[in-house]
Amino acid sequence: MRKLKNRELNRIDVEGFKKADKIPLIVILDNIRSLNNIGSVFRTSDAFVIEKIYLCGITATPPNKEIHKTALGATESVDWEYVEETVELVKKLQRENVKVVSIEQADNATMLQDFEVEKKQKYAVVFGNEVKGVQQEVVSTSDYCIEIPQYGTKHSLNISVSCGVVIWDLFKKMRF
Repeated sequence: MRKLKNRELNRIDVEGFKKADKIPLIVILDNIRSLNNIGSVFRTSDAFVIEKIYLCGITATPPNKEIHKTALGATESVDWEYVEETVELVKKLQRENVKVVSIEQADNATMLQDFEVEKKQKYAVVFGNEVKGVQQEVVSTSDYCIEIPQYGTKHSLNISVSCGVVIWDLFKKMRF
């Protein structure tokens, strides 16, 4: 077995990414304070060809040296937009027939492995602040709430890890 060199991976360039078919998935970052987490979400979103990222509230925006450090150029490939009020964005997307899913531990949440996607339906997943999580008003306005099952002593995962787990799971359900 031999590790592949980057040039052997046959990845598309930024222009190719812009033209590529995307999975019908939007990521919403609700008041994320860590610039490294924001960059990681961009990189994960690039890997799984998501449609767009919305940066809301206190979430920083590119160009930013700290975001770039973990995004490694994904801020150039993945479409993004800043919106101040997350709940207003959620309502706007719902009017556009996008199903909004908060990723949060909540009563009546659906466990990630049990969440079923409707074919040809566009979804937006909301990831919340590292300490406070997704705002309650956003959770209450969402169409669904998904919880990532956890079995250890900690109460949560890092937001960038949560994003990777959820996007990978939804990518598999939407693409295959």
